[in-house]
Amino acid sequence: MLEKKVAELLNQQINKEFYSAYLYLDFANYYEANGLQGFANWYQVQAQEERDHAMLFYQYLHNNSEAVTLEAIDKPDKTFDSLLEPLQEGLAHEQYVTSLIHEIYAQASSAHDFRTTQFLDWFVKEQGEEEKNADDLITKMKLFGSDPKGLYMLDAELAARTYAAPSLVL
Repeated sequence: MLEKKVAELLNQQINKEFYSAYLYLDFANYYEANGLQGFANWYQVQAQEERDHAMLFYQYLHNNSEAVTLEAIDKPDKTFDSLLEPLQEGLAHEQYVTSLIHEIYAQASSAHDFRTTQFLDWFVKEQGEEEKNADDLITKMKLFGSDPKGLYMLDAELAARTYAAPSLVL
């Protein structure tokens, strides 16, 4: 049985991951409306990843005989004035999610819940990759985004991204 606070944080993370999916779908909508289907695709794939992350937490709780409580998911409320802004918001959001994962990890560690820390190890690594990808995308946009040909090529690169479900054993 999981320590109560660890179970609460894991349950809250389900909602945070679903919110992340909503946020990234909102970013995809923004890029779609601005004629950048590649950027839209990139964020649609991000949304799929976030939904799967939520389901990993969901399944982990059930595998540990913990009840799951699903909460309302907030509506994204961001508006953007430039093509760069969603990318910057995405990085800030990934840094926030990293802080949430670290908080759960710290709580599990202090409770000597080694199974949960092992489960979270994958998310710690994943968040490092998410932050790097978001930062790299900002760098590329700053380098090439003001040039129409460069933006076109970057959009084409992002259009090629496909989704691969996580291979985490619970």
